Amino acid sequence: MSMNERPFKIFVVEDNEWYNKLLVHNLSLNPDYEVLSFLNGQDCLDALGQNPDVVTLDYRLPDTTGIDVLKKIKQLNEEIQVILISEQDDIEIVVDLLKLGAYDYIVKSNDIKERLLNTINNIHKRLGLKNEISLLRNEVQQKYSFQKSIIGNSDAIKGIFKLIEKAVRTNISVVITGETGTGKEVVAKAIHYSSKRKDKPFVAVNVAAIPSELIESELFGHEKGAFTGASFRRIGKFEEANGGTLFLDEVTEMETAFQAKLLRVLQEKEITRVGSNKPVKTDCRIIVATNKNLVNEVESGNFREDLYYRIYGLTVDLPPLRERDTDVLILAKHFISQFCKENKLEKRTLSQQAINKLISYSFPGNIRELKSVIELAVTLSDDEEIAEENIILGATSHTSNTLNSERTLKEYELQILDLFMKKYNNNTKIVAEKLDIGVSTIYRMLKKEN
Repeated sequence: MSMNERPFKIFVVEDNEWYNKLLVHNLSLNPDYEVLSFLNGQDCLDALGQNPDVVTLDYRLPDTTGIDVLKKIKQLNEEIQVILISEQDDIEIVVDLLKLGAYDYIVKSNDIKERLLNTINNIHKRLGLKNEISLLRNEVQQKYSFQKSIIGNSDAIKGIFKLIEKAVRTNISVVITGETGTGKEVVAKAIHYSSKRKDKPFVAVNVAAIPSELIESELFGHEKGAFTGASFRRIGKFEEANGGTLFLDEVTEMETAFQAKLLRVLQEKEITRVGSNKPVKTDCRIIVATNKNLVNEVESGNFREDLYYRIYGLTVDLPPLRERDTDVLILAKHFISQFCKENKLEKRTLSQQAINKLISYSFPGNIRELKSVIELAVTLSDDEEIAEENIILGATSHTSNTLNSERTLKEYELQILDLFMKKYNNNTKIVAEKLDIGVSTIYRMLKKEN
């Protein structure tokens, strides 16, 4: 329940009627606070069904002690924050109360009004942030619920749904295979956010994107001063994913020397930060993904056999888009709706000619390619219907055809430049970024071509 759906509720438990009214008056000055008054502990306990957010509790009460009321409150609902108020400043009592779960201990004095308001305001802010995080987490969980995040109705994708349903029941390791662009990370998120670990972090790591000399620090973390440039302690991805799921994408790109260290971590369920000798326990589910055949990688010596058997579990082999029948159209319509909504555009539909063009194409880049094609088509369309000419296909096949005939290196460079200039509508700045060259280099090459 969000902060806007109910007031922030405070119980004031104080047997001195004058002091009780003083506290209630001061707290009620904030219109966001609903303050209820109690003169003894039992009345407060009887009313806990109203779910107060905070209880201010006199340490000495006529019918019981503040410690006993604190214990009972925490037994009934540990989310309720309890602030003890006393006339005595006894450090031993303070320590005991904090151990029992008290949020704060305030001594009755001239500045109690300010001190109490500050403490309750801090609790209020923390609760608002907690509720906001909870709402965002629920939105993420809904977004990545596999029934919503994995779009399609083909027999191939229904088979994937069945495997995901099995994967979420336990903590079994999962290996996701499939061609580039088939949605391996989407499936990994769907498994995590449908599992018992959904309230804990999902941490994705693209192994291929991390330089070999940094991967140990990235995954295991490092201590301050562990190496040049390590100016502070850094928590690694294993610790970041503690209690949740660690997704290792393109796992076959990991160097064999590091694979032995990863194997030990998975066996011992503990990591050691770079520059430290102290092991740190970790508890995270492992999901790995690759577009290669793991068995072939083991046989060729690129992937350790013992690590293969350690991560081997449930295999989810994602079908390429060309094997998903009418899912191409289902996905296309989804991407059209999504792109129009994100960019505040009028709703678009596909013409029959555009549909025919889409379903006759093999989409070597799979879902990722389809998404790019659709977003470009929506952008190019002049009215509510996406025409056949708005569907730009085959950039991949044009690239491969470029290499079929023998040419000089300069001729290849000019042909590649020509391909990119057409693809990006002669926008030299974008082409320069894509090819990692200067704009002046493009102009020089075009000048030589002409």
